[in-house]
Amino acid sequence: MTDSFQGKVAVVIGCSDERGTGWAVAEALAAAGAKLVVGARNMKKLEVLADKIGGTAVRCDIANEEQVTEVADAAVRVYGGLDIAVNCAFTGTASMIVDVDRSVLQEAMEANFFGNVFFVQKMARAIGSDGSIIIMSAMSTLTPNAPLFPYAAGKAAADCLVRFAAIEYGPRNIRVNSVLPGPILTASIAEILAAPGAMAVFERETPLKRVGYPADFVNAILWLAGPAFVTGLNLPVCGGMQLARLPYFHEIPGLNQDDLPIVARARGIVDGTAP
Repeated sequence: MTDSFQGKVAVVIGCSDERGTGWAVAEALAAAGAKLVVGARNMKKLEVLADKIGGTAVRCDIANEEQVTEVADAAVRVYGGLDIAVNCAFTGTASMIVDVDRSVLQEAMEANFFGNVFFVQKMARAIGSDGSIIIMSAMSTLTPNAPLFPYAAGKAAADCLVRFAAIEYGPRNIRVNSVLPGPILTASIAEILAAPGAMAVFERETPLKRVGYPADFVNAILWLAGPAFVTGLNLPVCGGMQLARLPYFHEIPGLNQDDLPIVARARGIVDGTAP
């Protein structure tokens, strides 16, 4: 993959955690020769990444349309254009249906659906023609994973967006795809996977018998960003878990409904990727 993106300009949003998928994607694109604009809410951490890869850091909350626009504009202003855009940001909103209220639903949709609409819109405008847009979605859009339904519903809407965008932007040769990860060993769910017996539960439901690592999703994203003759795809990257199911939280030993604040805390840890 060395220099395979030489001369390309890429945006990666949701990459302020050194252990996260977004950070790994940004590093991989830079190592392959791309010039990077990176965006996230935590500027202190984001600037560490930008300094490391020689990129440009722009504060960006994916739910803020103006800030998404600023990231796209920065790519054009600083590097003269845009070729690749990857959104790894999320809000991991959790609730059971019986307990949910409008504010929770709004929070989930603002980040996981509305934000992706504006991401596609602004990045496609900056690309113009001949490029790739990639959204990190979630396996929980295909296999229910209580109590993450607000998060999953927002991501499912984004998967639908991908299919519409592929048709709309296809004539401009802009490919639009999403990646559906299963559990990724990042800071956002490390506390859940560290519960006694938790890893074994997820491994049981995965034909390849392990959870994912950021590098697994980097490989998929580099393929979609590069040579893939693919658009409008919602691609499961989960070791075959789409053939089984995601465990419910109450099935994980040492973790129960009383531990739901873990999810709320995870939401604030990073702009990264959750299952």
